[in-house]
Amino acid sequence: MSEPDPRPIHHLQEGDREFLLLGTAHVSEESARLVAETIAAWRPDTVCLELCPARYQALRQKERWREMDVLRVLREKKAAVLLVNLLLASFQKRIARRLDVEPGAEMRRAAEAAEEIGAQIRLVDRDIRVSLTRLWRSLGTRERFRLLRELAGSLLSPLEVGAEEIERMKRRDVLETLLAEIGRTVPTLKRVLLDERDRVLAARIRQSPGRRVLAVVGAGHLPGMLACWRDEVDLAALETVPPAGRGARLLSWSVPVLLGVLFAAGFLFGGGKAGADMVTLWGLSTGLLAGLGAALALAHPAAILSAAVAAPVTTLHPLVAAGWVSGFVEAFSRRPRVRDLERLPEDILSVRGFWRNRVTRILLVVVFTNLGAAMGTMIAFPLLMGLLLESG
Repeated sequence: MSEPDPRPIHHLQEGDREFLLLGTAHVSEESARLVAETIAAWRPDTVCLELCPARYQALRQKERWREMDVLRVLREKKAAVLLVNLLLASFQKRIARRLDVEPGAEMRRAAEAAEEIGAQIRLVDRDIRVSLTRLWRSLGTRERFRLLRELAGSLLSPLEVGAEEIERMKRRDVLETLLAEIGRTVPTLKRVLLDERDRVLAARIRQSPGRRVLAVVGAGHLPGMLACWRDEVDLAALETVPPAGRGARLLSWSVPVLLGVLFAAGFLFGGGKAGADMVTLWGLSTGLLAGLGAALALAHPAAILSAAVAAPVTTLHPLVAAGWVSGFVEAFSRRPRVRDLERLPEDILSVRGFWRNRVTRILLVVVFTNLGAAMGTMIAFPLLMGLLLESG
């Protein structure tokens, strides 16, 4: 794989239109200065930012965290998606703090510089919620577990990155570097969060109005954007959250169907005692591990109990998850306070903060409960088959 072009600025001409693609390191003060100076000198008609409306508002309205509705996140079944987003944000914020710079400074500086010269501001990135939901839907159970493990590992590992090295990351900005590294073990991550967004960014920048268009994007996107610059891009397809595939739906229903067959065979060929033993084994395996998952998230005792009680039942229905039950119980048992929302940007910088903050702890309860229930399911099936064979 060839090294990307190290230059952070690319000038493209299409007829009487000019495009200036400016790559940044996202947490580099030098990148922020370069953005402001380039906009002031080149005076574009339009400035495109690698942001979606949600991220733009969060960048310019620091109090926006207070508006988070955790119960709505749970109802919409997006706890894991939000947790992944916070883990990614944590890595970027830790790098920024190490270098004493503000995350997203170059995007804020670009918006301010555009306003000063009267240029239009265009937000050209795909909605972060669409990107993360597309990612989550595209991952299998093992890949989801691997992704969370890799992201958690990045939070636990010490940061040994200096300012000089960050500036060298203009070839591939810090967040894209993290995604590329994890992408080696979770290839879907790179495809959805990098490759797809390269195409979205390139298409939206080309569609932006004005003769002189300047785009501020993470440097890691430049190689992909340049490679697909003239391609026809189906934006509608890339901005839609795909439904769960037919294969995934069939697989999800196969668990309760197969379990029903095993239970019926147990009662039929082994008698009442064998069937009852199989049901008990299923309940203990899924319930105990789901409860253990909630306990590892330091859930409220009521949430731990609800996880253990719900798991044997919810694992039989693909549309319900034990984590949703324990998450709601945790949310009602220890409601997030205003100070939890205010401290969220700081708390996500450490492992202890993720467990201490009531908002992130709810997300951890959901995810850990579901992982425990899934592990209990995988462990229970071979044990049930063993009981069935012994009873026969």
